[in-house]
Amino acid sequence: MPDPYGDRALLTSAMTRGYDAVPEQERDRLLRYLEAVVAARSAPVHTAVAFNAVYFGYDLGGEGYGGSPLRLDDFPVITFGECAPVLPVGAMVCVATGSDPLYAEIVYREGAHPGVSLHGDVPAWVSGAPAGAGGPGESDSGAAPRRRELLVPDLQAFGPALRLTPAQLHRLRARQRWINGDGHVVVDVCYPSPEAARRDDLTAYADHLLTTAREQLLSPFVPVSLAELVGGTHDQDLRAGLLGLLDTVRGALDSSDTLRTWGHYAMTRTSLANCWRDSGPLGGDDLKSLVAAVEHAAIPAKRRYGLVSPVTVYTAVGPRLRGFPGATELLTGTGYAAAVCRANVTLADVVQRDSDQGLFQNGARIMLDDAFESGGVWRSHHPGEAETPEDPLVPAGRGWASTLPAPPEPEPELHPVDLPLADDASLGPIELVRSDAKEIVWRSTLRLVQLMDGWLPLHPDVARELRRSHGRCPTTRLELDHVGEVSDETEVVQLVTAELGDDTGRLTGVSWPDAFFPGLMLEMRRPRGSMVIWVTTTRLEEPVQVGDRVIGHCYDPCVLTREDAPGSDRDGDSAVGLGPRQLVMRTLRRCGLLTLDGHALLDRSVLPSAAYGSRPARSQTAALEAAVAELLAERVLEPALGSRDAWGQPHFPALDGQSAIPLLGYRPARRRVIRPWGGTEPGGGGLRGIQFVPGHLRRLRPGCSPSELQRMAFREHCRRLGKADGWELPYGYTFVTEHTRGH
Repeated sequence: MPDPYGDRALLTSAMTRGYDAVPEQERDRLLRYLEAVVAARSAPVHTAVAFNAVYFGYDLGGEGYGGSPLRLDDFPVITFGECAPVLPVGAMVCVATGSDPLYAEIVYREGAHPGVSLHGDVPAWVSGAPAGAGGPGESDSGAAPRRRELLVPDLQAFGPALRLTPAQLHRLRARQRWINGDGHVVVDVCYPSPEAARRDDLTAYADHLLTTAREQLLSPFVPVSLAELVGGTHDQDLRAGLLGLLDTVRGALDSSDTLRTWGHYAMTRTSLANCWRDSGPLGGDDLKSLVAAVEHAAIPAKRRYGLVSPVTVYTAVGPRLRGFPGATELLTGTGYAAAVCRANVTLADVVQRDSDQGLFQNGARIMLDDAFESGGVWRSHHPGEAETPEDPLVPAGRGWASTLPAPPEPEPELHPVDLPLADDASLGPIELVRSDAKEIVWRSTLRLVQLMDGWLPLHPDVARELRRSHGRCPTTRLELDHVGEVSDETEVVQLVTAELGDDTGRLTGVSWPDAFFPGLMLEMRRPRGSMVIWVTTTRLEEPVQVGDRVIGHCYDPCVLTREDAPGSDRDGDSAVGLGPRQLVMRTLRRCGLLTLDGHALLDRSVLPSAAYGSRPARSQTAALEAAVAELLAERVLEPALGSRDAWGQPHFPALDGQSAIPLLGYRPARRRVIRPWGGTEPGGGGLRGIQFVPGHLRRLRPGCSPSELQRMAFREHCRRLGKADGWELPYGYTFVTEHTRGH
């Protein structure tokens, strides 16, 4: 059975690029381990928990995380009070209690709205309501919404040494201060912004690991560090690699023939079959009763006279399960998470098998309406024929939507505006590199307008010299040196015209090669007295990929963000014909506040008016919001939090004492383009069958000890992770330095 601390690391560099990029052999090894983890855990295994197992080293022999050398001091300490911080599924925490600290892994999370009855009846507005909702159609527009949530901690995850005795657990449950009588944690969670409350589970967990649990994530005692897998500790590289690993883990769980998934939660098919065969509490008979209750919840009693009016009923799975005789003790601890997931899988199977897109023969339409609140809220409506068919297993949030005011009449649609290029004085200045008796050397950034109109600015010193010696419009020889790209002789050497003023000048009639793009850094050189100007570019040590563009030469990220936006090329610059996704990206990159590394941030509330130049139609705003949601889910955009001062000016980061505002952030991807082994160019030839293996920890056999060379290598590994004086190897482990495998 594969082991995270075994001879071969389970996580590889390829996995940081997502499931589709992973070779079949590596997928199989990871899947075999994850299937064993799901079989060993008492609760359904969330994708984040499955990631924890392989990244932090979950031992399948009964020790759990207690068998790994993780430092418990790296865990965030949680003191539950009136309002708690965001704790996503997967968070490993130390709960401060009145006596010994309580170590736990959060393995399940759901909404715990107080409006849900003990029998599972849900007011319509609660189903699908956003965080901070206070009543039908009443949404808290504040910057920090609250939501009551139920968290299920696994108190057994860290092995026998940190496991509570039955007496200790009974005392904690009885006091109901840190955990309630069921062994769960019910807290009011304070979100930093409405956008944070809407983040999906994996994005929320990635944010948690990169901020609150950063020391834990970058611990040198994990089997193989994320920093080793991505080749550095830059935040963007870590985030992209972490999201890639989470995608790989989820893809592996979804591919298993022995597992079933409900959302992000995986359970074995064997455990489901055993449950359906069980005749005891919460077994097959009770699940059949639950299905029948949901299916017939909206069927009205027969009336002798008159028409039957439509009926809609919302049923919450978690509270409904508590109503079955004998279920109380089975719903304590992690048993609650297992029961809820099994019930939802059962309902989903019946809907898919016995209905036509949720419409049953009795005329009722059954749909999942909210996947988060109270274990999942199912909507039963009769008569169902009148409703538009939708995927019954995609949460629609119709309950909350039914309480919102009706939309006004459609407004006339506007066309997107052609946003002008931002007048950023810092973009692409002309920089004098050297001026001596032999030559003048200067540097500038290629701009979109230069590509469109075919010109190149001259340094003022060069313009003055040329005008004094050759007049206002001399012909000049331009030679381009773009290593590895330019091959056409007509592009390498060009005769161009110099248009010269008193202190300014430019070359016109320049035919820029197709490989040149906005933001490319150019270095110009003119020997004294010569009519030749050389233009050269500088190769990067390794190519990078920014969006869809693979870049092999030095560039200015700010100019690239502004002027390489959708709708911009040397043939024109217009927003006409762009779809909602492209329009969002163009608006954000053109109007957003720029950072030095090419990131752009925009107040989310002004996106529609910035894109259309006036108040757009409701349909246009909805299309932009849908596009934003897609781009956020794909991690092309990221949510951020800024502030607005008294004059309406936005700021990032948020400033103390100012009103917080949600921002959209464009963060250009900078994934390394991996060269083939032995090759010199991307796509070139080279050795095949060679795999790079990053440095990682390996468990030693009893009686063995690491060499001094391995101890030194581990200390150097720790220094690369930011620990200046390094750490010593944990007892029973050695460090395997990075190497290649294959031939």
